[in-house]
Parts: sequence; structure tokens; C-alpha cells
Amino acid sequence: MLKNISRSLADLLGKEYMQAVKTVAVEVGGMDEAEADALINEKVDFFPEDYVARMDAMAKRTGEKIVASFEDTLVGAPTDSFKKAAHNNMAPIGGVGCTRIGQDGRAYLIAKSEHYHASLGHNFPGYKLITNARKLGILNATHNNTRGYITRLCERRIIAAANGVDAENAVESVLASTEPRVLNRVISLETGSLAVEAGIKMMLSRFYKLDDSFEAPKYEGKIPVFFIMEDNKEGLTANYHGTTIFAQTLRGMWPTFYGKCMENEIYKIVSVKKNDIKDFAEKIKTYNSGKYKTAGFLHEIILMNYSGIRLTTDFLQEAYRLCHESDTLTLSDEIQSCMWYDGMFLFRLYGLTPDFVIIGKGFPGGEYAASKVITTAKADSLNQFGALVTNGQEELASLAYLITMEFSAANGDRIQEMGDKIEDALKALAAEYPTLLGKPEGLGHLSAIHFHEVEKAAAFTKIMGELCVDMSAQLYKADCPPAVLLKLPLITDEVVLDVVCDRVRQGLERLS
Repeated sequence: MLKNISRSLADLLGKEYMQAVKTVAVEVGGMDEAEADALINEKVDFFPEDYVARMDAMAKRTGEKIVASFEDTLVGAPTDSFKKAAHNNMAPIGGVGCTRIGQDGRAYLIAKSEHYHASLGHNFPGYKLITNARKLGILNATHNNTRGYITRLCERRIIAAANGVDAENAVESVLASTEPRVLNRVISLETGSLAVEAGIKMMLSRFYKLDDSFEAPKYEGKIPVFFIMEDNKEGLTANYHGTTIFAQTLRGMWPTFYGKCMENEIYKIVSVKKNDIKDFAEKIKTYNSGKYKTAGFLHEIILMNYSGIRLTTDFLQEAYRLCHESDTLTLSDEIQSCMWYDGMFLFRLYGLTPDFVIIGKGFPGGEYAASKVITTAKADSLNQFGALVTNGQEELASLAYLITMEFSAANGDRIQEMGDKIEDALKALAAEYPTLLGKPEGLGHLSAIHFHEVEKAAAFTKIMGELCVDMSAQLYKADCPPAVLLKLPLITDEVVLDVVCDRVRQGLERLS
């Protein structure tokens, strides 16, 4: 099972910093010195046995009515589309581990980790350190020019993890490097959309000036070309890189707006075939000649917005080689995959050397909205106002990162082991129900159950909702293989996985 670790704020943040915090807590906040010492030095168990027992017990009760319903008629003030999609009976009033208790009082298994945020499930004990930090008066709100100690420490540890080096010693040489593709810069933002947008702006800055204080860009006069993953209709819908207008044009939205941009040769989007290096090589050659220049290759490693299809190691490594040769910047979008693997970064398992890595969701564990751009000295091309967001440097959000990273680093082997078991379990189900299911896709905790028929996938998702297991069908994109998506929390154990498989089997039996 996952290892329990115990850490205090002094362990994570250092005694010198916590002494400074204590002085302010006592002198300014009026806290008793003994109380401050207790909060600073309290060893918090991250994954104690009693928590695991409650998590497993509640998972076994999936679908049961645990408490009385909270009946309300409050609608809020949603837009029409949000109102149509709302399921207030499932809205949370509490939870533990891999279970959410809905307003209807029933136990729901969060098989998608609350849409990829809750990497450590609900009410993870280690996050008590955030409560202790608040009690000590550690401020959350900072600004770009007053980035706090916790955020700066978090940046250092992110760089160490992204480069696979020791955070205390070896990271110094990494931080000082000006070599290409050495990840040693971090921009802290609020959401993944803004983080990807920052990466796109850095790509564009080699074609267009941010403002008149900049020198002429390296590729001024060329039309920037952006490579994204192609769907099965040779279109753009296989990718998802956020909700800014530029990122939405990359997935085929705002067609009239993008059409005007293309007519005026402002930029061009080119889709590349999944796992087809010949197609990639041909397009790299085509769009690095004449009036064109490839600006960037943006991709996820597992296309969780396109049936969980996994890009192969060989394809991505060769695509990166071609990008590096042609001075095409690479962006690995790990908003969905970060933290769900041994070592925290999937790009490292693939042996990739990206110019940008985008992380979020899994790192703060759903406690805060906090995403980051990890980049290189070469790509560090914007001034402060080119990419900032006012509340991107929140201190307690950075503490959530540190807590999640500490637990993940202590349990890398177990995370890999459990990911393998999830894959094996889904393969066994596919073999058991071959008339309904095809080969599952994804990798480890990020998995997709593929169906032969769209109607069956849709019906199955509805049945799973009735069984109180949170999954979603992906049926709305061009020729997208009908799939049902899972993303089980990192704290998933064999008990939880057995419950998932049992409910999936029940759903498949009902379909049969």
C-alpha cells in the first residue's frame, strides 16, 4: 500500500523561515508562543491507517444513502448551458478518499478525480499543514513583485523534479544553465489555459513584437505555423489546450475569426497525424520553407480529450528531434497527466526535452487553482507584463504543491504499481466483454474504456451514473472512438479498484 509519511511545516519549509513566521504570529498576531511552536512542529500524518480504512469502507458503500438528503431549491445564477448540465444531487457536501457525498446523501466514487483535480482524493490528511499555515497567519495573497518564500521554494523544487536532480544541491547548476532545453524557469499562473497561453505568446514573440521596446523578432515577416494533433477526420478536434481564444482556434473553434487570421497570413494551424512520423516529417519540411516557419508543436501525451489515445514514445522522440533541428519550440501540455506517474512528469518517462511544460490540476490536488509554465532560458522571451496574472503566486497554493510533491516522491514505485494494476484490470474486462469493448487506451491511472458503438458507450455512462460512479463518455468529436474516461486518484488501492471493476461489470451486464 501507499506509504504514510509524516511532515511538519518546519520539515517542508525550513526552520529559519518558520522562525520568521513565528515572530510575526506572536508579535503582530498576538499568538501564544507555545501555540505557534506546536503548529510549526506538529508532525502531520499524510496517509494514516485510519484514513485508509475510512476510504476503503466508504468506497465499498458506493451508491448507498449515507446521510439524509440536503434538500434545496437554490439554482444560483448559471448560464443556460451550465444550468442544463447541472446535477445538484451529486454536488458535494463532504467526502473522504475516493468518495464524494452528494446532496442526495449518497456515496459517489470519484473515478475521474473530480475531473482531474483531486489527485489525492478528498480531505487528504496531509493538507492539514495548509490549515496550520493559515492559523500561523501565513498570507496567501501576494503579487508578482513580492513572490513569497514558499512560492520561490516551490519553484526550485519543481525545477529539481522536472530535471530529475536533487533539490538541495544539484539544482544550482540547472538553475544557472543557459543551455537550450534545460528547464529552469517557472511562471506561476492561475489556470492551465493561461499557462498554455503564456507558452503560445512566447512562441509568437519570435514573429511579432510584444511592444515597441523589443527588438525585431528572429522570424519577423514569416507566417508562424502551429502543429497540433489531428483527429480522425483530418481536423483539429483531437487536442485541447485551454479556453483562451487562440487555444480554442487550435481545436477548430471560432472558424470565421481564424479564417480571417489565415486570410491575412497572421498565423496558420496545421494538424499532424497521431503516431505517424512520416506525416510529421513531411509537414516540418513543408512549413519551414518559403513564407512559412514552424512556431511550435503543442501536444498532450495522452489525449484525454480524444478517447484517451496515447502517443507513442518513438513518435514523440523523433518528432522532438525534428523540431529541435528546425528550431521549432515544443510544448508538452501536462495539465491532465502531471502528478499521475512515478516522477510526477510523464514527459520524463518518455525521455522528451520540451521547451515548455504546462502543469496544474494534479499538483495542488484541487485545493487551489494553480498552474505553472516550466520553460528554458532560450524561450524566456517576454517581459513581466507579457505573461503575468495578479494572483498567480499564492503562497498557500504553493504549499499545496509542496505537500502533494512530497507524498508523490515518497510513493513513486507504488503509484507505478497501481497504475499497472488499473491497466491490467481494464484489459481483463475488455477480454471478458469482447462484443461490447475494444482495447482500452491511456496509461495507468489515466485510462479510457473503448466501446465498439457510440450508443453503448452513452448508455453505459448513464448506467454508471445510476450506480454512483463518476465517469464520462466522449462521444462528441469528429470520428472519435467512443470511450468512457477514468482518472482514478493516486490514493486508489486494491479495495477501491475492486469496487470500480465490480460496478463496471454490473454496468456491462446490464448492457448485455
